[in-house]
Amino acid sequence: MKLLQWNIQWCRGMDGVVDAGRIARVAKEIADPDVVCFQEVAINFPALAGSIGEDQVALLRREFPGYDAVFGVAVEVPDNEGGRRQFGNLILSRLPMRQSYRHSLPWPPESDTPSMPRVAVEAVVQTPSGLVRIITTHLEYYSALQRMAQVERLREVHIEACRHAASKSSAQYRSGPFEPFERPVSAIVTGDFNMKIDDPACVRLIQPFESGTPRFVDAWTQVHAKKSHPPTFCLHGKDYAKEPYCCDFVFVTEDLAPNLRTVRVDVETQASDHQPVIVEMA
Repeated sequence: MKLLQWNIQWCRGMDGVVDAGRIARVAKEIADPDVVCFQEVAINFPALAGSIGEDQVALLRREFPGYDAVFGVAVEVPDNEGGRRQFGNLILSRLPMRQSYRHSLPWPPESDTPSMPRVAVEAVVQTPSGLVRIITTHLEYYSALQRMAQVERLREVHIEACRHAASKSSAQYRSGPFEPFERPVSAIVTGDFNMKIDDPACVRLIQPFESGTPRFVDAWTQVHAKKSHPPTFCLHGKDYAKEPYCCDFVFVTEDLAPNLRTVRVDVETQASDHQPVIVEMA
């Protein structure tokens, strides 16, 4: 299985051009991914630089025929014309996708701190090694307090899923929306976490669980040992930082760690202000 993780900045490249087709072409050229995890996907948001309010979910779905899709809306507001503007995260999979979930993340208020609602999107995917929960998210950029709260919620979601995996549904309720679908322990969490690997919130994400729930491990470190993460942000521009750094990660539950084969970052593309992370698993 090949998975591509990428914050696509509403399909806006470093040239300022918004082009969903280019995002799709680059993704296919560098990875030919089975599963795609995109952050910053917009629908009807012409206020975003370079956008005319295009439906980027529809455009990207068209570019990936044969892929199932689940879109998680983090921000939804009226457009004053009877419509809605949406901004969030998208999972595309050409492997069979079963049940999907959308987890609203904490948004504790902070005076004079810019922020917006955040979401984690989860899809249970049938991979060659079995069912895996694939989660993609985009944590707050401006607030360490909010990021830590969001990491705690991601850990809670994982504990909840593992408990579901161990539970049995009553045979009396097995139809319609009550039909049970397996929610496995094995999970992959991807996203733009807006923090470096040594950030306290990132350290917290991979800490062991008291319940015995399988912990998360950083896929890059698992494959490359002590080799530093390549930069994934501000590599081709200095709008947000003087020096490039890594804030886009893929974490896997420890039971999946032996399945990791390659983890790499494409440092060449300028189709977004972030660089894609590509993970290949057995």
